[in-house]
Amino acid sequence: MKMKKIFIFPLLFVLLFSSCYDLDIAPKNAITDEDLMTNDAGMDIYMARMYSYMPFEDFKYMAQWGITYRGWLGCFGISGTGEAVNRDGICRTFTSEDTPYWSGAFTLLRDANYLLETLPKFKDNFEEDMYNHYLGEAYYVRATVFTAMAKRFGGIPLVTKVIQYPADASDLEVPRSSEKDTWDQILADYDKAVELMKPTSPKSGYSNKYVALAFKSEAMLYAGSVAKYNETVTGHLTGLGQKTGVRVIGFADDEWEAASKKYFTEAYKAAKEVMNSHIYSLYKKDWKANDPEAQYQNMVDMFSDLSSPENIYVKEYSYPTTGHAIDGYSAPFIFRAPLSSGTCPTLDFIELFDGFNRYANGGIKVTDGNSNTEGNYLMYDTPMDFFKNAEPRLRAYVIFPGDEFKGKNIDIRFGVFTGSSPVKPLFSDYSYANATSSYYQNLSAYKNKPKTLYLSSNSGASQELVQYNGDTITASGENGPFYGNGESCITGLYLRKWLNKNPSFEAADGKSEQPFILMRYAEVLLNAAEAAVELSMAGVTSPDGDDLLQVATDAVNDIRERAGATLLTSNITSDNTGRDIVRKERRKELAFEHKTKWDLRRWRVLHYEGRDGFWGEERDKDIYSSNSNYRFRGLYPFFSTATGKYFFDEHFQAISLKTFSYSPLDYYFAIPSGEVSKSLVIDQQPNR
Repeated sequence: MKMKKIFIFPLLFVLLFSSCYDLDIAPKNAITDEDLMTNDAGMDIYMARMYSYMPFEDFKYMAQWGITYRGWLGCFGISGTGEAVNRDGICRTFTSEDTPYWSGAFTLLRDANYLLETLPKFKDNFEEDMYNHYLGEAYYVRATVFTAMAKRFGGIPLVTKVIQYPADASDLEVPRSSEKDTWDQILADYDKAVELMKPTSPKSGYSNKYVALAFKSEAMLYAGSVAKYNETVTGHLTGLGQKTGVRVIGFADDEWEAASKKYFTEAYKAAKEVMNSHIYSLYKKDWKANDPEAQYQNMVDMFSDLSSPENIYVKEYSYPTTGHAIDGYSAPFIFRAPLSSGTCPTLDFIELFDGFNRYANGGIKVTDGNSNTEGNYLMYDTPMDFFKNAEPRLRAYVIFPGDEFKGKNIDIRFGVFTGSSPVKPLFSDYSYANATSSYYQNLSAYKNKPKTLYLSSNSGASQELVQYNGDTITASGENGPFYGNGESCITGLYLRKWLNKNPSFEAADGKSEQPFILMRYAEVLLNAAEAAVELSMAGVTSPDGDDLLQVATDAVNDIRERAGATLLTSNITSDNTGRDIVRKERRKELAFEHKTKWDLRRWRVLHYEGRDGFWGEERDKDIYSSNSNYRFRGLYPFFSTATGKYFFDEHFQAISLKTFSYSPLDYYFAIPSGEVSKSLVIDQQPNR
């Protein structure tokens, strides 16, 4: 979708908020159905209104606040996903939204339903294919709204007609449907949209058949996962509403298996139809084989190139009317405007990627011993040497210490060590239990005399200084981390993805114009791959006759090739190991796109008992969690004056430490309490 809202809101203000005085007669400036639904110009206004209130998660969406269409403190991946952390209270597990997506959803549903019921009266004013497309857009909008609600609440009130006022109470009150019926309605609406919509968008700002197919594949993948993986939660995650007795969350014992197969099949078919259209392809404009620099730059460029063949659905912005604020809040500390460092990727996220030496447990090596408490630190001439073999894709997503951004070297170090060489691990205990006490500023090397560790609490004049080779250097460089300033680089890493890379761009709140890709071809490939593996595991015959595991393998390898990652040398297998290869690839490729928080929920891996699969691969959950709580780690560079080299330390977030918590109850958001208390038929979630 390419829609610059700068054109939308002025039109809506003029056309929808004109004043009138005599309410008994139709004023000349009132907008009627005949004005909007008898010509394409009127329909543009109607469509603009609907799209203005779509539940899209973009630069103006924050997980804590919900769908509020504002981007203050813009950042990504800080909702307990492990992608990144943030210093503020907005960094918390995705267990609710301050603004529940409920009343706003029903307003938009009314618009979609009104279009479906009213446009047929004016059918003769349009060419048949355009008339059908308008109806298809309404079905697409309704399916998208229902999906946004279902992911949050499970079974929802399926309002599929305009409720006229005044009306009998029985007509005004629509109870929650079962979760199964909800997903079935979503499937039916997407199918109707696909049937009616044009194969290409008739104009900028509209959707099309393949957009609907792509989002259908995403929705059905969610539905299939919930149907299957609710069963893996202790006691099975399902329950009936107290007021209606309807199964408002989960699936019945005799329904879940067939439902999961059905939804995975639909996800696969929808994704394959997009793939077989050959309209879209992975962005490889400046990609070169065996050239990591070109592969890195290609992936940096793809997120701002509106001509990319990978873009299926794109949201555009325009300053000053509809700009966003990702640069104003998530750029490195030296570009602070008005804040900075809102998105700090974690070591846990970095460990998903190829190109690092590993300990036996899979962790990235920082010492020459068997763990990060053994041996001596590995030394590097520059911090970038630590990352020299990392996937180009990772470098396109994350700013490494010592890399360049906007023409400047991004100097990141936690401190300077002046002790002798070789340097031993700074702590003897890096465990989860010790995370809240083992801070660098508590080390005797920092507190005692003679001092051998220099750190800075803040930037500027308060920095500790170290004499080295006749020069004076600051303990923590320009970007920190500063142990007393949570706005510095609190994990030793910064976000690069989405940031404006133009050196002449000066960030400010609401000044950014980068487009946001709501749906791209890489996700369609991953949807097909995951659905294919799930179907193979369930013993379902391929819906299109293609080898399911070959489809999955080819999709993953296509993405890995573009990313500069190691290719699979054998086919993905029909088991949890094969499934997790796809999951891990999804976590890597779609990071910082508002996708991971939903994937973790549908896989049911956020609660303690299921957390071994949190990363899309088997990991010891007790390394980073304890019961319902869990935490993430940073990767902190230090400079050694004895060697003139850098070393890295793995440590739980050493500044503004965040502890996340999740229980099975959180896989479904609570229904807004006011809606439940005032209704005879709206059920709260079971056990709440």
